Amino acid sequence: MQKMKSKKSEVCFCDMRVKAGGLNLPGKLVKLMKVAGFEKIDFDGKFVAVKLHFGEPGNLAFLRPNYAKAVCGYIKKLGGKPFVTDCNTLYVGGRKNALDHLDSAYGNGYNPFCTGVHTIIADGIKGTDERLVPVEGGEYVKEAKIGAAIMDADIVVSLNHFKGHELTGFGGAIKNLGMGCGSRAGKMEMHSAGKPRVQQSACIGCGQCRKICAHDAPSISGGKASIDTDKCVGCGRCIGVCPKDAIEPAFDEANDVLNRKMAEYAKAVVWGRPNFHINLVVDVSPFCDCHAENDTAIVPDVGMFASFDPVAIDRACADAVIKQPVSPGSILAERGHKHADHFSDVSPDTNWRTCLEHAEKIGLGSSEYELKVVR
Repeated sequence: MQKMKSKKSEVCFCDMRVKAGGLNLPGKLVKLMKVAGFEKIDFDGKFVAVKLHFGEPGNLAFLRPNYAKAVCGYIKKLGGKPFVTDCNTLYVGGRKNALDHLDSAYGNGYNPFCTGVHTIIADGIKGTDERLVPVEGGEYVKEAKIGAAIMDADIVVSLNHFKGHELTGFGGAIKNLGMGCGSRAGKMEMHSAGKPRVQQSACIGCGQCRKICAHDAPSISGGKASIDTDKCVGCGRCIGVCPKDAIEPAFDEANDVLNRKMAEYAKAVVWGRPNFHINLVVDVSPFCDCHAENDTAIVPDVGMFASFDPVAIDRACADAVIKQPVSPGSILAERGHKHADHFSDVSPDTNWRTCLEHAEKIGLGSSEYELKVVR
């Protein structure tokens, strides 16, 4: 299979230090992007999806919208038409449908007044607005279910908060692109090896699942729905339309398989169009920003990274975090250094390397990188 790059990928890095009267951090981020070759992309008149995580209400580790404003302002200066975007979540919370999701995003500062651009929930009101995107060389996924607005964009820029994750080891560019760009059904496909099921105590027997299903799998009996798994194809659209969140996925996929599926979804998002990736290794919380809370950072802030290669940038960030001292009072300090890296110490059942290895195998990028320090 042809690789995207045959040599080491360039990853640019700058720390978080600033001098009085000099560039502030948003300005330093723009400088980093420029040095990394951002202006090689033709933005003139193009729609640009700036994919990020708006943060679950209650979580304070998510990226400040100031960074998104700097990125989007740079894109507009280059003639592009940017918007910030994310897809709805699979679990119940503050971002499970577009209206709640917008409320959460706006509350966390991702609104036109703070970012200067519009906020678009890519997979629609119920998380069912998706495009089926072929995955070239996919071993687990043949057609990824990606939020429609993301696929409508001409260019994809991922702006990522690099942190730990309880299932994938860490979350960076590939997770933000793969898991983050999947519709609700796409997220189910990555998380689950099985079919959705009905939580009977929550079901009101409204029949919305029956109306949306093209395979006649749901049925209503005694005022409750049930799903015939022999008929169900696992598309997950019933999850999106259930008004009581009574239909849930199995969440039974092994973490290594989840990582590989996520890499294949990320390839579906970026393949065949310009893409660029920014990782901010700050507030490195042990778990995902999808939680309604955040724990103490496990290491000190590292800095900002930028690259055209999502595999290389994630590897560079992982290497940088592993080299950092452990933050006192963090969960990492409590558990001690028992494994080869900080992420395994926080979440021992995870192996982030499986994601990068598979991503490289399918041609998404290279784990070999050359770090260029920007002063």
